[in-house]
Amino acid sequence: MPRRRNHRPDLSGLLILDKRLGLSSASVVSVIRGKSGGAKVGHAGTLDPLATGIVVVCLGKATKAVPLLMDAAKRYTAAVDLSAFSTTDDLEGDLSPVAAHPPPLESVHAALARFIGEIMQTPPIHSAVSVGGRRAYSLARGGRLVDDLTAPEAIAPGAISLLPRRVRIDSIDVLEFEFPRLVIDVRCGKGVYIRSLARDIGKALTTGGHLSALRRTEVGPFTLAHARPLDAIPDRFGQEELLDPAAFLPPPPPTPGWGPAEGPGSARRS
Repeated sequence: MPRRRNHRPDLSGLLILDKRLGLSSASVVSVIRGKSGGAKVGHAGTLDPLATGIVVVCLGKATKAVPLLMDAAKRYTAAVDLSAFSTTDDLEGDLSPVAAHPPPLESVHAALARFIGEIMQTPPIHSAVSVGGRRAYSLARGGRLVDDLTAPEAIAPGAISLLPRRVRIDSIDVLEFEFPRLVIDVRCGKGVYIRSLARDIGKALTTGGHLSALRRTEVGPFTLAHARPLDAIPDRFGQEELLDPAAFLPPPPPTPGWGPAEGPGSARRS
């Protein structure tokens, strides 16, 4: 695919957006590209359409900050439904109800403690993980990628399973618990699938487990206090709408163009 031309080289900086339910991260980028008049735009971490919260959008030369932001710590508020498993580990998939006795809160805390620190986590088969150059979800739809919830009749000959990956979870705190609904606050490193965590919590409790709601509340130094709804971004916006990454992030290895665009009218939104 040919590289997009940057029609707004005067723009360089970050937009911290509070993504609404039902919108994909790619759609957010597309809207900002249109509102900017064709600037170079990228995002620093996908958020599923069924999730809300922080999406960091980088414009112009500030797209060099994407790797730093991808590696940054994240924080989520997640609602877990312990009554059923799901083929996608969230509300999009087919549910398999589980008849289970409500676990006491002490057992919930004990189960959550097993996921703190560096753990091995298997991504959802319906995810964008690359498997031999193809997305996992495309293989899963054809029955060529399976997990222990895949119906036997849906398994294609020679089907494979995803391998677990090492990830880091710093803390999990219980915010609400009234079976089957468990609401948790999760602080974690890069690469953690909260859908997988919901599934695995259910397995640890011998209940069901799937993600019923998710909100990303922090990305690195950015919180919801920095975030604005997509609709609040004006059409044909200028540099004054953007945050300077150098004011929030450690400097990257020396490369030209770090920070806001230079020139008349350059400013930073605070």
